[in-house]
Amino acid sequence: MPLSTPMLRFVRHYLLAVQFFTRVAVTGRLAEWVGFSPALLRASTAHWPGVGWLVGAAVALCTWTLLAVLPPGPLAPLVAAALGTVWSVLMTGALHEDGLADVADGLGGSLSRARALEIMKDSRVGAFGAMAVMLALMCKVALLALLGSAGGAGLMVTAVFAGHVVSRTWPLITMRYLPYVGDPLHSKAKPLAGAVSSDALAVAGVWCALALALVQQVSHGLSAWGWMLAVGTSCASWVWMHRWFARRLQGYTGDCLGAAQQVGEVAFYAGLACAWGPLLSGLRG
Repeated sequence: MPLSTPMLRFVRHYLLAVQFFTRVAVTGRLAEWVGFSPALLRASTAHWPGVGWLVGAAVALCTWTLLAVLPPGPLAPLVAAALGTVWSVLMTGALHEDGLADVADGLGGSLSRARALEIMKDSRVGAFGAMAVMLALMCKVALLALLGSAGGAGLMVTAVFAGHVVSRTWPLITMRYLPYVGDPLHSKAKPLAGAVSSDALAVAGVWCALALALVQQVSHGLSAWGWMLAVGTSCASWVWMHRWFARRLQGYTGDCLGAAQQVGEVAFYAGLACAWGPLLSGLRG
């Protein structure tokens, strides 16, 4: 089969996305076959939600295993959520959490656009960044534990899987509608900068649609409306982040992409939890 077939291009782009955005090793002859160029890396952005499939599935499996082996009780979902979150950070090398910290330091520490961009280039973590990451991790663990307590292991596992997929769509849309304003010489995200094609958005949309269709089929007790609420809440968080970046930075940096993913993930879990609240319980399937 020739190397230019659409299926092999799909696999190359996906593996490059995995290599760039996770700690999963793509080495040796496989890495040589995948190759690297700025154009290939930009093409791989379409598969960011596909990377969410890998990370989300691994964290979901970890969570399910922990819930199966831990002693039953009200604290089991909390422990599983905490250790599952640790596993997600290890898989990605805290790439997105680092972006959230830098954005919080830059935009929280200065009202000046130029100064904010300068702070975001600093590898040191300040008070705003530390608090942002701590609060994001706390919210993830708390919301996932709540979902596990309210809806059982099935809801908790499917939530963490879908949350990782859906939240990785928002950075791609940010790149589509905002210009890149990061440091062109030192930023790791510079090769990603450029117009995101409609085809790339379509591929990302397919990744998300398949994930949501899957969790809807396997998670009994929550209607499609509940998953739509989670997606809508996550989307609303992206709209807020998008407007914030546009107003304060007149564009985005690589750190902004990580921050958008983190906030979108937390918002997804929050929306799903609201679908189980007493005011909305009558809409559950």
